[in-house]
Amino acid sequence: MVTGGCGYIGSHTIIALIESGKYDVVSVDNCARSTAEAMRRVKEITGVEVKNHQVDICDRDAFFRVFEEEGDIAGVIHFAAYKAVGESVEKPIMYYRNNLGTMMNVLEACGKYHVKHLLFSSSASVYGDIKDLPVTELTPLGEAFCPYAHTKQICEGMIRSEIVADKELTALILRYFNPVGAHPSGLNGELSPDKPNNLIPIIMQVASGKMTQMAVFGTDYDTRDGSCIRDYLHVCDVADAHVKAMEYLMDGRNTERCEVFNIGSGNGLSVLEMLDAAEKAVGHKLNYVLGDRRPGDVPAIYSDSRRANELLGWHCQYNVHDMMESAWKWEKHVGLELRTKN
Repeated sequence: MVTGGCGYIGSHTIIALIESGKYDVVSVDNCARSTAEAMRRVKEITGVEVKNHQVDICDRDAFFRVFEEEGDIAGVIHFAAYKAVGESVEKPIMYYRNNLGTMMNVLEACGKYHVKHLLFSSSASVYGDIKDLPVTELTPLGEAFCPYAHTKQICEGMIRSEIVADKELTALILRYFNPVGAHPSGLNGELSPDKPNNLIPIIMQVASGKMTQMAVFGTDYDTRDGSCIRDYLHVCDVADAHVKAMEYLMDGRNTERCEVFNIGSGNGLSVLEMLDAAEKAVGHKLNYVLGDRRPGDVPAIYSDSRRANELLGWHCQYNVHDMMESAWKWEKHVGLELRTKN
């Protein structure tokens, strides 16, 4: 089961699970922040029709009925959550209610229906503002800079507590950094609202003319060019990490019943460097302005992912050029679809 399967990372992970040839997959997604159209894209790429139960996971009874209908579920990959840093600052209660509510029901369902394996979609934001880089799994968690990050910290604690009570369950917490890009086919990518929150969708909408201008939030950070530095990695690499993580659990290679893995490229790139790479991919200059810092952002964070490399056998296969090329291919595909429908 993939919760949030119609979302950006969820749909790419479903594709990777299918292409591994090892799993039958079912999705649960109420499509509040995604679209059921994602399952059509999954079928177009894989040839496999995946059922999505359009259910709010915060609705305990409705969510449990999915387990009753589907029967034996071997593992759950839990993506479903709100994830916009800025929005979480503006609407903290909405984030706590949704992100903690879904986690609570997923854990209770795992116990009730004897699910043995759980992967949790956590975030590098749980580390807070870290001075000692790169970040390892042993880096202490810092003060959360926003409610979104705080919900991820709490959810990790909920999993550790439940592992003590539920002796059947094993779990991996995957703290990934900044997934970007799209499927190499250009047929699946990040479907953003009218006002996207993440850097690459914003860049691509400026490149395609959907947006006239974008802002770089902060140019006075203590980084090499003054803009924020993040660890960007291709969404298909993130999807592959989940396939390898589930295999790791199902093969019994874990030494503890709850383990943590950083999922990142290990390289930090600044916002201005990403803009330069995007301009090379799209073939023209982008219209952006230099703005003030944004509440909730940390200056720099990037990963030491050697633990995932060594234990999961996972390595990034895509570079920043691939990220931008695939994102631009997806942006043009979406534009063509919209023009065709209209």
